Amino acid sequence: MGKSFQSEFLKLRKSSIWMLIFVSPILSLLLGLSELSEIPDFKQHQWTATLGMMTISHAILFLPLLTGIFSSFVCRYEHVGGGWKQLLSLPVSRKNVYLVKILIVSLLIAATQILFIMGLFLIGWIKGFPDDIPWGTISTSVIGGWIACLPLIALQMFVSVAWSSFAAPLAVNVIFTIPNMLIVNSERFAPYYPWAQPFEMMMSNSAESFGALNVSPITLFTVILGSFVLFLGTGFVYFLRKEV
Repeated sequence: MGKSFQSEFLKLRKSSIWMLIFVSPILSLLLGLSELSEIPDFKQHQWTATLGMMTISHAILFLPLLTGIFSSFVCRYEHVGGGWKQLLSLPVSRKNVYLVKILIVSLLIAATQILFIMGLFLIGWIKGFPDDIPWGTISTSVIGGWIACLPLIALQMFVSVAWSSFAAPLAVNVIFTIPNMLIVNSERFAPYYPWAQPFEMMMSNSAESFGALNVSPITLFTVILGSFVLFLGTGFVYFLRKEV
């Protein structure tokens, strides 16, 4: 698996995909610096209020979209010029190839989350937030958002492997991401909608009464774990049987 990881890293090293991890954190930073984040009622909770404001665009739109973009990108080389035949004709394990691609996308999303939280700390330094940083709330929100992206990564990897078109998986992802603005406010549907789960996990630790945030964390984790196993298993079985 180490050699497969090194091979994937070399493919992406000189690509522009690395620039995409900065897009959402920078936009979230600008939103956090704006006057919109300065809500009088939250003066005693500046860290969590700003985190909540930054999370809205980051987790509702950009995180779900990035899972599809990254997944399509790591499969792009294999879909061009018979790349799958060349790769799978080598003495490599299909299992390792598939898992490494998922790992790469997961690490890219993790890097995005790290930059996002660095943006929050920068805002706190610029605006002079209190020194008592709510580490538990911030870390749980960021890690929870990353965990909630895992089912989407597994699903998008399955779609990206199955479809040779670079644009088709992205189009599907966009179609299912756009309704997020409405679905995240639904107590009934949001916990079970994969594209809404990153927001549910991140926002539930930075606010108390937005959307379907009264959903039990146990329910969310159960749904996330179950959908991750389902999507990963389906994609994994398909890739093992995939003809090249």
